[in-house]
Amino acid sequence: MQINSSRKSGFTLVEIMIVVAIIGLLAAIAIPNFVKARQTSQKSACIANLKQIDGAKATFALEAKKAGSYSVADGDLFGATLYIRTKPACPAAGTYTIGTVDTKPTCDVSGHTY
Repeated sequence: MQINSSRKSGFTLVEIMIVVAIIGLLAAIAIPNFVKARQTSQKSACIANLKQIDGAKATFALEAKKAGSYSVADGDLFGATLYIRTKPACPAAGTYTIGTVDTKPTCDVSGHTY
């Protein structure tokens, strides 16, 4: 007497639904944290760029003997033979304003200040 068992192995619908629910729950937790980490790193990189521009601006003013009310232009700081080779860009697509010698450079994205 032979017993033929024609049972096929595989996953049931309930098991697959549980796995999909767990993956969805993990994604719901991970995605907001990823977005926050990305914004935080963009803010940190922007602040580092602003500090670099401020240092170059201070060095330029000292070497060129410019007063505090002198308005610094891009051509004074950025270039192959100047203080910074290329003008830094905000990672969050903001725009930098250099300003005068006695003011700090700013970014138009909110929260990107030092």
